[in-house]
Amino acid sequence: MLTLPDYPWNAMAPYVERAAAHPQGVVNLSIGTPVDPTPELLRNALAAATDAPGYPTTHGTVELRRAISAWYERRRATPGLDPEDIMPTVGSKELVAWLPLLLGIGAGDLVVRPTVAYPTYDIGARLAGAESVAADSLGELSEEQLSRVKLVWVNSPGNPTGIVRSTQELRGLVDAARALGAVVASDECYAELGWGQWEDGVPGVLEPAVSGGDLTNLLAVYSMSKQSNLAGYRAAFVAGAPNLMPALINNRKHAGMIVPAPVQEAMRIGLGDDSHVQTQKDLYRERRARLIPALEGFGLRIDHSEAGLYLWCTAGEDTWLTIGRLADLGIVAGPGTLYGTAGDGFVRIALTATDERIDSAVERLNAAH
Repeated sequence: MLTLPDYPWNAMAPYVERAAAHPQGVVNLSIGTPVDPTPELLRNALAAATDAPGYPTTHGTVELRRAISAWYERRRATPGLDPEDIMPTVGSKELVAWLPLLLGIGAGDLVVRPTVAYPTYDIGARLAGAESVAADSLGELSEEQLSRVKLVWVNSPGNPTGIVRSTQELRGLVDAARALGAVVASDECYAELGWGQWEDGVPGVLEPAVSGGDLTNLLAVYSMSKQSNLAGYRAAFVAGAPNLMPALINNRKHAGMIVPAPVQEAMRIGLGDDSHVQTQKDLYRERRARLIPALEGFGLRIDHSEAGLYLWCTAGEDTWLTIGRLADLGIVAGPGTLYGTAGDGFVRIALTATDERIDSAVERLNAAH
């Protein structure tokens, strides 16, 4: 039987219990699950499409794929994306977990993931029987390792760090991977949530300035969970790599990996409307602005956090000591150690809590300071 590591968040159980003892209740800023309502536009689209007696297609409706292509041109500086090279997925996590296996990666092959990263990149390699290694540049690997690289994950904006990779950095990574014949998979699920210099968008792996106009072996993954509060719908998609997409679609057909028809229609409608995305982003902007000074006053330094739903913080002490001090205030944070050894000493603070809970956290942090 395949044996995977314990689910990493299980380690938080005693700290959640500790936080629950706070007289004003828990403020859970650990897992970035949306808490605001799903926009009415999308709920209405889902309801209108519920008469769906037939099987949906794995490849997705033509209308949805055209909407995704139009979204890439409008929002991701990627014009002319062929709808044939697009496929909806059941959320983005399942694609991250199963992509190595679906690509035929296996024993002896190497999957590269960022040094501070979402744990599922590593789990995907394990499910395929491959090896994974943490590196932010292929230049960090040995010649022996380079000879085995089949898949390189890049995550920008990054989870948990919020780091954004520049166009030049992405182009360098793509060029290095191409020299090895490796696939580059770019997890861009937080792309609509750029702050500061990235307010108007972050670079993506499919845009011509990065790809050079050639999408061979380049895949981009995107989820509507964060931008549209659709985590419960499992609404995501993968695009690019015309040389790989037919096989990915075929393999997923065999496995029955299909996005329900009503969800596909809600996705189509949602991707055509930018106003609800801006409304949600503005909510997160306000919560972020309230949390940052309170966390800094508590003694935490915020690193990166240039985009996305998280603040990547350190007090210059052991991760679990910081987690415990926050738990004593009734605040649950995410331990940086869950994202790799390079996350030691850090905690991740999510913006995904109601305004009332964010204000309660700010009050507690200020009082402790």
